[in-house]
Amino acid sequence: MIEAAFPRQLHAYWPKLQEKTRWWLQEKRLMPADKIDEYADGLCYTDLMAGYYLGAPDDVLQAIADYSAWFFVWDDRHDRDIVHGRPVAWRRLRRALHTALDAPREHLHHQDTLVAGFADSVLRLYSFLPATWNARFARHFHTVIEAYDREFHNRTEGIVPTVEEYLALRRLTFAHWIWTDLLEPSAGLELPDAVRKHPAYRRPALLSQEFAAWYNDLCSLPKEIAGDEVHNLGISLVKHDGLSLEEAIAEIRRRVEECISEFLVAEQEALRFADGLADGTVRGKELSAAVRACIGNMRNWFSSVYWFHHESGRYMVDSWDDRSTPPYVNNEAAGEK
Repeated sequence: MIEAAFPRQLHAYWPKLQEKTRWWLQEKRLMPADKIDEYADGLCYTDLMAGYYLGAPDDVLQAIADYSAWFFVWDDRHDRDIVHGRPVAWRRLRRALHTALDAPREHLHHQDTLVAGFADSVLRLYSFLPATWNARFARHFHTVIEAYDREFHNRTEGIVPTVEEYLALRRLTFAHWIWTDLLEPSAGLELPDAVRKHPAYRRPALLSQEFAAWYNDLCSLPKEIAGDEVHNLGISLVKHDGLSLEEAIAEIRRRVEECISEFLVAEQEALRFADGLADGTVRGKELSAAVRACIGNMRNWFSSVYWFHHESGRYMVDSWDDRSTPPYVNNEAAGEK
């Protein structure tokens, strides 16, 4: 379905993007140098962003790609803090990220390289659009940090959320609205609330993100079962709805396919909405073009997510020496100095 309906594209800047993000990860000491050399390109983090934010200026795409790479490293730190029982380190990191989000310039030299790297990437993202967009991004990411804290508690206590609880939490931990917010600097325009919150815009935006989250659940299920995870749609379906593993996988696939079909309908409604914004004024023309660019990139998210999951070493658990320990992570007690 994906390969037929969503042709793959990559931003022309991608080769340089890959090189610069690799350099940035090393400069900010977010991964050990040997792991960057061996694994960074194969993890395909830059491929994911280069296939999504087409049309973005190079500096915008670079800032997004570095932030995205940071996000994956943060996700791995969160996982290792749980696996190694480091609640004090996690609480310290959580507090630092909240404060760095509101004052990134003051945290560029934080002793925790993860916080310093976050401050650097956020400060760059804040440079493209007005303060109102920055405040919205910060508001959305504060909720993401708190959602990660709920995940920490659930995994520590062995709590598998119900399907509905999981779906609500997943929209936050997958950062649905962050990736959607970043469509705007890519298009070069902050969208007014009346446009951004309009059902014709919001519906395809949500569907593109839901597809990504559920497809991720489908592809990461072996990795997460091996790592004693409790946050996966398949795991919730088995635990609370009484499905077998095979039935749960079939149900996730059904939801993924439904997302695709519903998006194709919502996309057409969104494009009609975008056309209606062109009211003969210069502002209307700019707004219409920006919304069309955002909708086009919502579409690109499908193919980018699809290929990422089939090409990234992040999901190739069968090739790992230990299926519960990704070879690209720093497995030491980071943050517990």
